[in-house]
Amino acid sequence: MSFVAEFNSLPLDALVKRSVATSSVTARETLGKSNLSLADFAALISPAAGELLESMGRKSHAMTQQRFGKTIRLFAPLYVSNECVNNCSYCGFSRDNPILRVTLSLDEVRREAESLKQQGFRNVLLVAGEHPKFVSNNYLRDCIAALHADWPSVSLEVGPMETEEYIPLVAAGADGLVVYQETYDRAVYAEMHTAGPKRNFDWRLETPERGYAAGFRRLGIAPLYGLADWRFEALSLAAHADYLLRNCWKAQVTISLPRLRPCAGEFEPLTHITDRELAQLICAYRLMFPDVGIVLSTRETPKLRDGLIPLGVTMMSAGARTEPGGYTGAGKEKIHHTERGIIKELASGASEWAPQENRPTNATGQFNIGDERTPQEVAQLIRRLGYEPVWKDWDAALTI
Repeated sequence: MSFVAEFNSLPLDALVKRSVATSSVTARETLGKSNLSLADFAALISPAAGELLESMGRKSHAMTQQRFGKTIRLFAPLYVSNECVNNCSYCGFSRDNPILRVTLSLDEVRREAESLKQQGFRNVLLVAGEHPKFVSNNYLRDCIAALHADWPSVSLEVGPMETEEYIPLVAAGADGLVVYQETYDRAVYAEMHTAGPKRNFDWRLETPERGYAAGFRRLGIAPLYGLADWRFEALSLAAHADYLLRNCWKAQVTISLPRLRPCAGEFEPLTHITDRELAQLICAYRLMFPDVGIVLSTRETPKLRDGLIPLGVTMMSAGARTEPGGYTGAGKEKIHHTERGIIKELASGASEWAPQENRPTNATGQFNIGDERTPQEVAQLIRRLGYEPVWKDWDAALTI
């Protein structure tokens, strides 16, 4: 049975109602448990449990240090293309947004990667919009192969594929696969995805399983908070993570907590999760899943990121750019608009060519960053908090 079949049988709406109605007594009793169920997780994300955040934080902190030590793994996203065939209402790369687009050549990808390497990174996440004309399987394979010798860990956040399509990417050196479901609410998902292959909810939901079958050793999942009720999303993700831990047990599972950020198209969040609720959610995930990696991105502000680190975070991005060429200006000579898959060159001297403030390229990013600190500044902060920033934690030679 795939997760889709299991997901369809889950009483998620009832669990959300149960969570909201949880008493303070039940919340406190749940906090004292180990080996939690999905119903217990519902209690931990309840308003009543929110009043126990300090106690949850202490237990989550101790559990994280016991399982992961005092380390924070650092990584950087490297956007190779912002072309996309999908229309997603909340995404800056959405097909009908009149943004400035570019797909980097292999040499330009190497140039961006070398810049990140000089900053200390040894873990990179290759990110691209979904557009087979510009971002083919062969292109991704060649990007991975070009980096593999110098990068111990190369992960992907790209359009979903068949297992057979993933296998050459794993063979080329990719070890991690990140897939945001965006929202686990089918009705909201249908409303947000108006065109393109991404409209297929079940196909996307089964992607981690196909990636696991292809040989990825790390699977990353998340909803995008701001589209549906956050407790429904959290419960759905908890069920998804539990399924992967039971059925894809050879892989490490990581959970991200991305909140919607301003982007091209000016989409406004449909729902909200507060900073305090986000902290509660991190603790609940840690208490539910002691060995799962918890990822915190630069979508959040420096102050909030600093405060969330001790609660259960094990992995962070730093110095991130969400546009192709964002680290070195690579590809800036080829920036264009795209209409129905056809490149429309910009008029010479057009205002789009004007340099952007604090950006080496004019390509449009996927969303605005919340934490603009350099990787070195983030690493220094991690040390001040008593943790050790880890730039490299894996090498393919370990499997030989």
